[in-house]
Amino acid sequence: MTSPSSSAAQRVVGVSLKMYFGHAQTLDWIGQVGALARRHPAIVDGRVQLFVIPGYLSIVQSVAALDGTGVLVGAQDLASADRGAFTGEVGGPELAEVGVAVAEVGHAERRSLFGETDEVVAAKAAAALRNGISPVLCIGELERVSPEAAAAECLRQLDSALADTVAGAVIVAYEPVWAIGAAEPAEPAYVRAVGAILKDAIASRADRVGSSVIYGGSAGPGLLTALGDDVDGVFLGRFAHDVAALEAVLDETLRQAQGSEGQA
Repeated sequence: MTSPSSSAAQRVVGVSLKMYFGHAQTLDWIGQVGALARRHPAIVDGRVQLFVIPGYLSIVQSVAALDGTGVLVGAQDLASADRGAFTGEVGGPELAEVGVAVAEVGHAERRSLFGETDEVVAAKAAAALRNGISPVLCIGELERVSPEAAAAECLRQLDSALADTVAGAVIVAYEPVWAIGAAEPAEPAYVRAVGAILKDAIASRADRVGSSVIYGGSAGPGLLTALGDDVDGVFLGRFAHDVAALEAVLDETLRQAQGSEGQA
């Protein structure tokens, strides 16, 4: 299994299905994604790392269906403990055993709907990393503020989540809470300012080699081009339910990666 980010030039595109699809619908979608990955030059050439995060019940079959495509499969959550009397939880060792490579940690919905605190997020980030799973660490400010204030809050969340974890790559998913589910994403200039600070911060950490910063929050086609190299990719939601729309984003990501290579 490949790592979430094997080079600084590699772009990252992720999709979380949340709880929108049933099992059969998920596997149909996964099959379409697999077919796309096997023919799309962005994936075949390794310029773009794609990860998909289905519901728990579809993980094992998704891993099998995507074997050999280079697409990573993730989990939408994981327990802070590895094993024990935790009814309804799924631990990192079990997720790693079935081939999970990434796991969402700290999403705004987990915080608002299930009361997850900074302490819980930190414990789950630690659980992921100690089991060889890269956390897709969701951070973001609650309300629209200045880019400088937003970056300061995101850095606080980043430091809190990773303070007591082992070394390993993370995918920092910058998702301004006020932009999640909105009609439009945050303005490109705003995201670029915050993203650049986050990229510098994660790049300065010797224990986070291979990490990346991606943007989520009503992300769609055209956005990554507008964001330039201040983020490494995008984290998609319902937009990517249409695999043709996901392909359009991969096309855009490939063009951006090729452009960056030409400037190097």
